[in-house]
This record gives sequence, C-alpha cells and structure tokens, in this order.
Amino acid sequence: MTRQYQIQKITGKPDWNKIEKAPIDQKLWLPCEQISAYAQLAYDDSRLYVHLHAEEPTIRAENTGVLDQPCQDSCLEFFFSAAEQDARYINIELNPSLCIYFGFGTGREDLMRILLPDGAKTLHAASERTPSGWDVTYELPFQLLRLFFPDFAPSGTIRGNFYKCGDLTVQEHYLAWNRVDAERPDFHLPKYFGALIFLNKQAQKLKALCYAKKHGAGPFSTSAVSCFWLFSVSCLE
Repeated sequence: MTRQYQIQKITGKPDWNKIEKAPIDQKLWLPCEQISAYAQLAYDDSRLYVHLHAEEPTIRAENTGVLDQPCQDSCLEFFFSAAEQDARYINIELNPSLCIYFGFGTGREDLMRILLPDGAKTLHAASERTPSGWDVTYELPFQLLRLFFPDFAPSGTIRGNFYKCGDLTVQEHYLAWNRVDAERPDFHLPKYFGALIFLNKQAQKLKALCYAKKHGAGPFSTSAVSCFWLFSVSCLE
C-alpha cells in the first residue's frame, strides 16, 4: 500500500513541533533494533524545507569529503521526483558531518552525482546531535529544483521516499518510509515511492476544520463523515 504525506504550507521558518511526521519505520533486509527515524516537510512560496531525525545509539560520521559516500556512515536520505510522468528523481543523502550526496537520474545505473557549489551552504544544511540520536535540516529552493524539473510548481502531488541507513555502522541497517519490496538492499527504485501532497491554504483550513469536527462529534456522525469526504476531494484537485 502506497503511503501519503501532506506537506503543509507555512509562513516564516518551520516550527517542526507543529509539522506532521512521516515515520521511517519499514525495516528492510536486515534485523534492526534500537534505530528509528522520521521525516518532516514544509514549504512556502520559495522553497521546500526538510527535517530528518534519527534515534541511533551509536553514530558513525567519518566521511567529510566532497566525493565521500555518506551512506557508509549514519545516513538520512530523501529521494523524490518533482514532476509527473518523469522517471527521473533527485537523491539527497546526508550524514551528521554534513557530507552530502546529491544525485539525479532515473536509477542506480545512470545516476549522476551533482557537486553543489559550497556544499552544505547551498542547501542551508545543519546537523545537530540529540541525547539519543541526531537531526539534519536543509532547504531546497524552488529555483534549484527547476534546474532539474523546469515546470515544477508546489501544488498537487509529487512522489518520493525517505530512508535511514548505515552501511558501515556498528549495526548495518536499512529503513524506509514507503516499503521497498526488493530482494537485496536498493533504495533506487522509484516504483516504491510514496505520495507527497502539497496542501494549499484552503486545504489546510479544511483539514483543521475536519479535525475539530471529527473530535467534537462522534466518529461516525454525519458532520465528521461529510468533512472527511470534502477534505479527501480537495486533496485530489
């Protein structure tokens, strides 16, 4: 079943305490204990904001070079295609040292690594250790996205997936938001991307109204069901 995540439109910098979380909880290929993660997205008129968090008792952050592979360390990843009917996708990987892999292509075989000018500064990337893990945040200006997807606009639905991995960590692990049904470790499979839905202000107001009505009335009341139906339809427009 394909998962959906609704991207909230904001004014000013994101307050991640108020943004919906996408659990990166699909454990793939190897047993994975004591490691969990989630992702959050938000947007405004000029950029997409990304926040990724991992609970990880032993953190590896050795790679720092522009050609190093962050996926060998503790790593959080975001893959997405920003245009319908386009097989290409952007692949962004970061470790706690802000070693960045920024790729673009249709799959593992033809993926190009893009060396961003000024690296982490281009994406306003920041990483922080937490008592039980680490965080990374960054920004994707729409101007940058349109270099790869010229017709991109923050509306409707795009497709993507969030991942947590660590190839050379103490406990090798692979987690995903939307499940990947492959025989061996491989995140470069766009057919397993989930749906990322840009909410406009009208949809957000309706969502808040639906929530209030749903929790103020019985779960099977006419008002709650009608509100849910209206919100579902608005997301498809």
